[in-house]
Amino acid sequence: MSDIHFDIGSLHAAYESGISVAEVIDTVLARIEAAGDPGIFIHLATKAAMLAEAEALGRFDPVARPLWGIPFAVKDNIDVAGMPTTAACAEFAYTPSTDATVVAKLKAAGALVVGKTNLDQFATGLVGVRTPWPIPRNAIDPELVPGGSSSGSAVATARGIVSFALGTDTAGSGRIPAGLNSIVGLKPTVGALSTTGVVPACRTLDCVSVFALTVDDAYAVFSVAAAHDAADPYSRGIAVEPLAVRPPVLNVGIPARADLKFFGDASMQAGFEAALAALEALGARLVEIPFGDFYATADLLYEGAWVAERYAAIRDFFEANEAALHPVTRKIIGGARNLSAADAFRGLYALQACKARLAPVIASVDLFCVPTAPTHYTVDAVLADPIATNSRLGTYTNFVNLLNMCGIAVPTGTRDDGLPMSVTLLAAAGWDGLVASVARDLHAASGLALGATGWPQPSAQPVAALAEDEMIELVVVGAHLSGMPLNGQLKNVGARFCRAARTAPSYRLYELAGQIPPKPGLVRVGSGGAAIEVEVWRLCPDAFGRFVAAIPPPLGIGTIDLGDGTSAKGFLAETASLSAATDISAYGGWRSYVARSNGAQRQLERAPSN
Repeated sequence: MSDIHFDIGSLHAAYESGISVAEVIDTVLARIEAAGDPGIFIHLATKAAMLAEAEALGRFDPVARPLWGIPFAVKDNIDVAGMPTTAACAEFAYTPSTDATVVAKLKAAGALVVGKTNLDQFATGLVGVRTPWPIPRNAIDPELVPGGSSSGSAVATARGIVSFALGTDTAGSGRIPAGLNSIVGLKPTVGALSTTGVVPACRTLDCVSVFALTVDDAYAVFSVAAAHDAADPYSRGIAVEPLAVRPPVLNVGIPARADLKFFGDASMQAGFEAALAALEALGARLVEIPFGDFYATADLLYEGAWVAERYAAIRDFFEANEAALHPVTRKIIGGARNLSAADAFRGLYALQACKARLAPVIASVDLFCVPTAPTHYTVDAVLADPIATNSRLGTYTNFVNLLNMCGIAVPTGTRDDGLPMSVTLLAAAGWDGLVASVARDLHAASGLALGATGWPQPSAQPVAALAEDEMIELVVVGAHLSGMPLNGQLKNVGARFCRAARTAPSYRLYELAGQIPPKPGLVRVGSGGAAIEVEVWRLCPDAFGRFVAAIPPPLGIGTIDLGDGTSAKGFLAETASLSAATDISAYGGWRSYVARSNGAQRQLERAPSN
């Protein structure tokens, strides 16, 4: 059974066809032995313990337990009842009697804990080599660092030992190892996954992250684990909707060319440009954004307040057991002894200034795309220069939690030297589903095998239908379409894209006169109508009411019949506004009209003057 594919869909199909959990557990243990890497796990569950957990699940029921029989690993700064938690420091070890909240939720959904994985000690580092245990070997190229701090979790997933693994992510620890091992790394909105039962690094910024072979799997795990936890003062409830179809047009912010940093790695730069081309092929509009303030925010993470926060997390242990710490970890965290409360406040003030400058920038696009890492480093290079190399790896990750953004690292191809290429998609807090839906399509477009397993990507499954609930569907036809100037008004009230559609063939579309920005008007006609391209978005009733109340004349809300026989509320124009309007129905929709008009304008601008 060593050929069993461990993505969740394939493994559940295998269970459905009759294989037993015992066979899967045997496969897990065989793959651990075959890996021959003592650096992946710090502690392993016994076969007897895994069989006992499997027995308690009862019969195969992926509806009641969506992770039934799915093996997973847990970074060893996250509690699993009965297994020691070390944070990669043997002298720190303790054995918890209860699971961390996220582990308990995953177990309740049927997942089976295989063991605790290695990490950069006390989750301090992005390289994966700051551990007193053997260094985990990068699953793609053993000369490269595995990435940290969640090194063991990423390698275990990339090798197909487990279906998914939990990590943590304060500065990039759930993204860098994913990128360096060619897997998916989901870093949720801060607080979406409880940190109760997690050894803190920076409590105000810490996230539990998810490593998986596919975006679907990572998001499925996130969906199971996400919930408000009253025991965690930093927990927050966010609406976790099923993965949905991405909007057809998205404005994607990318670092301005002059601000890109690859530290001389031409292969990484070429790989990033190829990933951007793939995004454009999916309908993205790339918007260059000055990145100086993002880099300034990133620099704050290892200054003042947040270094002091790492020290505060383990202060008593540090003072009593300083010699037990890894030399690099000791140097970084120990530096906080020289900081004052004034230094911490200075950092907080600087962060608030960065947030104020960047808030409108973040709101100006739908999401961002950055390299997951700016370059690759070998183990030897990192050991020779542990601070500078680690800092460079965090170029595109360190600012994310400070700015309260969510993100997902996704493989996009192989560089010209054969090493893995990955980008990270980022968005404002709460837009986890959006970045995942885009990452899903980007990963599929790459055609890559899963991690280091050689397994092909599973066949794309249709995204789940949106649940019937109190949400109200809204038909938009013009400037509120995805990628259009007023789409941000929909995003600001929490609207989610549902589907692209056409109206019934009983409408005419006009460009209204005197509108800034330009807007169309949709009008129902008794005869001579056309089917007009539209989009359907969903809003909660309160948001719908606020949105409708702000609509200026001559537009209003009425019932629009769609070509599939359904109807929904949507934008209609007052007939009195049509006297100076231009009928543009022949273009089939506002987007086509704007595109052709812009093309004609560009041709006119290029034409020689007489």
